[in-house]
Amino acid sequence: MKRLKPGLQKLELNREKMPSPDRYPFNLPAIRQLNSLVLHPKVTYLTGENGMGKSTLIEAIAVANGFNAEGGSINFNFSTRASHSELHEYVRIIRGPVKFRKGFFLRSESYFNLATEIEKLDSEGGGGPPIIDGYGGKSLHEQSHGESFWALFMHRFSGNGLYILDEPEAALSPTRQMAMLVRMHELIGQGAQFIIATHSPIVMAYPSSIIYELTENGIRKTAYTETQNYMISKQFLDNHEGMLRILLNEKEGE
Repeated sequence: MKRLKPGLQKLELNREKMPSPDRYPFNLPAIRQLNSLVLHPKVTYLTGENGMGKSTLIEAIAVANGFNAEGGSINFNFSTRASHSELHEYVRIIRGPVKFRKGFFLRSESYFNLATEIEKLDSEGGGGPPIIDGYGGKSLHEQSHGESFWALFMHRFSGNGLYILDEPEAALSPTRQMAMLVRMHELIGQGAQFIIATHSPIVMAYPSSIIYELTENGIRKTAYTETQNYMISKQFLDNHEGMLRILLNEKEGE
């Protein structure tokens, strides 16, 4: 008997109802020509240069799935500043036959606000255990940015969950980024699905995945070693002295 798979399978944009293509966010390179995206049952990556629309697109996917625009689980409903776009109103998500029991939307830029909301809710009380217990029991504000991110991965994430991450590498060292791949692999083995916007060649290296590179010409599916972020990082690390001479306009012997 074939096992039914949970997860998001495809994203479709209702272009017929979209406003003017000259208006933000519909004028972003990633959105201008996008009709649909197939999503990998394990990991889907969005990568590319700044300004191409990665965060806007991943935010729309998260909000269309019921997550708070500033991050958190489905149960979070707070707003520090309403800055998200209206793109989610035109997104249709095609889902598998089995629903996820858990999930989380991580936004690096608003994680501080999420930590503050957790402290606020716990101070008000609600009859149940403190929310922070699900994050390791220690205030996220009393940890470094990287430690609090890691507490989230290790304590809040679990199997059979949907995890949408916007630049998770922002607070993680290269070693922790590699450890993140290990943690992802554990969770994927327990039925989790990840959708990740990233610049990091390390975070982007999970083998069972689809990588979409966002460019001025739209979105293209690409191989890991053909992404711009991988090639530029490799070129620099393979010959950092030569690259620095070029970048700093220095001549040999100076």
